[in-house]
Amino acid sequence: MLTPTSSSLSSSSQAPLQTKLKAVRRAEPPSWATKQRQLIELLNASAKQFIARYTRPDGTLIWRGDWPGMDGSDDPYEGFMNLALLYALGGDDTLHESSRRIWEGITWQWTEYGQIHREFDAYYDWMHHGEGYLYFYFLGLAGPATLKDRQRAVRFAHMYTGDDPEALNYDTEKKLIRSPLTGSKGPRFVTTGEDWSTHRGILDNYLAPFEDVPGVDFASRKCKWSDDTIYSHLLAMMNERMNRGDVPLNLNATGLVANAYMHTANEKYSQWVLDYLAAWSERAERSGGIIPDNIGLSGEIGEYNDGKWWGGYYGYRWPHGFTTIIEPITNAAMNAVLLTGDMEQLRLARQQLDLNWSLRKEVEGEWKVPQKHFDAGWTDYRDASAKYPIYLWIASMADEDLERIHRVPKNYDWNEIHIPTMSGGGSKHYIMNTEPWFQYITGELPDYPDLILDANFRLIHNQLQRMDSDMGNPALWSDNYNDDDFSSIHIWQELCPVYMESLVQLTFGAPMHISHGGFQHGRFRYFDADRRRVGLPQDTAALVEQLGDRSAVLQLVNTSPFETRTVVVQGGTFGEHRIDKVIVLDEDDREGGSEVQVDSKWLQIELLPAASIRLEVLMSRYVNKPTYDGPWSQQAGEGLLRGRTETE
Repeated sequence: MLTPTSSSLSSSSQAPLQTKLKAVRRAEPPSWATKQRQLIELLNASAKQFIARYTRPDGTLIWRGDWPGMDGSDDPYEGFMNLALLYALGGDDTLHESSRRIWEGITWQWTEYGQIHREFDAYYDWMHHGEGYLYFYFLGLAGPATLKDRQRAVRFAHMYTGDDPEALNYDTEKKLIRSPLTGSKGPRFVTTGEDWSTHRGILDNYLAPFEDVPGVDFASRKCKWSDDTIYSHLLAMMNERMNRGDVPLNLNATGLVANAYMHTANEKYSQWVLDYLAAWSERAERSGGIIPDNIGLSGEIGEYNDGKWWGGYYGYRWPHGFTTIIEPITNAAMNAVLLTGDMEQLRLARQQLDLNWSLRKEVEGEWKVPQKHFDAGWTDYRDASAKYPIYLWIASMADEDLERIHRVPKNYDWNEIHIPTMSGGGSKHYIMNTEPWFQYITGELPDYPDLILDANFRLIHNQLQRMDSDMGNPALWSDNYNDDDFSSIHIWQELCPVYMESLVQLTFGAPMHISHGGFQHGRFRYFDADRRRVGLPQDTAALVEQLGDRSAVLQLVNTSPFETRTVVVQGGTFGEHRIDKVIVLDEDDREGGSEVQVDSKWLQIELLPAASIRLEVLMSRYVNKPTYDGPWSQQAGEGLLRGRTETE
């Protein structure tokens, strides 16, 4: 039974919540709810072990005394970023301080190594920036935002909006980012041997970036970067052809600028995101519909590449191919929808998926799509991925995006739950189960909540076992970064036990973020009303069972038989959705008779001991401006510090 009462959450900085619901129906918690709470406790304990084993009290990491090259500042951030995300989900109170202290420690440490400058990476590409600055975005979710958060968000964004004279990465007239390699020191048009030194052994097994590198058989799909002569040719050719001008990968920078908007509510950041996405749409039109992968400083397609629209940095000829084209487009398109509510902003991503699908061909009885384009044409035909249309669909809920998902051949089992093996490897950041989640949310895999939670337990125990092995002992790590030993800069991701794809999917009602810089979108987010902090209250479990354009089915459970818990449900990860009203459902999905008008982004529900409720939540999506602000703090738009302006 659900009882409406009149109540409010009062604070001096926001309007009170207008509706409060009380859940009084007592029931034994379902297995998924018990597992959720057990998983959160295991993650809390594992996080503390991880912090104790690999960090110092000041937040710096126990590692080597130096690190050359431009690679690497993203990796320590990636290894520890989920501390902030776990706190935002309802993890232990101590994680708030720990996640912030470690962010500061990593920033200081990699400044001393020489790659971070003014608290931001000096220069690298937006695949790696995108990965590393997820940590910064998760700190926004962990809230409440501090002055430091907002100041940094604005300062970092200005490095890409043309407002920072020390980092002129952006051409405001031509609306292009001036190099694939950018950061706090501005565009990096010329790279050196030292910049790529940590990559050489790894890249020996990758495709050459050009088809005419002296001494390299391009058809072999291998390029000997460790050979000094070949290396010198590669550097010269990259500096001549690749390191000037814009690439689609730079669309990941829209996340950094949208992040500033959510800290400040300043419309100039929203407009920048829209303008930059529109600039790439115009370039695709000039290229006959397909997005080019290299734009010169004049704005000309293929300016340094003999007019070719392919062959740029992380472009169609790069080893990753179409993946690093469609990912940043998808991220930017979803950022634009978040900021505006305009589904037309998905057009460029939809267009590129459709073009890629139109190029499909049958290979050994199965339909495949091309991943790369060489001088001879399209090549490297592989299975189409359902992930990217799934991301578009969770934003649009449109039939056309559902069709883009369903047209992808199921050449692999979409119901299979994946976790990495003990020997390592697996999907980036262990984001591996987007298709099974989609099967569940569309009614095809009803057992998914228990299955994915069980898999998540196995993953954590595997990671804890790796931490306890010689691989996990930092005293045994070598300083030889070119060997396949345990001093790899990816070591923290390889050992981290704080992975919780299951919790994000089940509670937020969305797949995990795109690992190369995507925001963690979701239909709901939660706050603990009693402790006035972000995340699910203690003992509370949540399950998003169904999604529709204007509705969702949400189940909330208080697993404690003794304590009352009060949860605030927020429409959207960033408060972008309005909850119009809720209807109580019984076990047979029939309306239970109780209907409560809400008309707010927040709905407060009091859960009596062992109470369990299911709600159909009717909502208007993307009608609120997105923000990191929670129910008890409204800081967006507050003043920032201003530094000195030296004049003669």
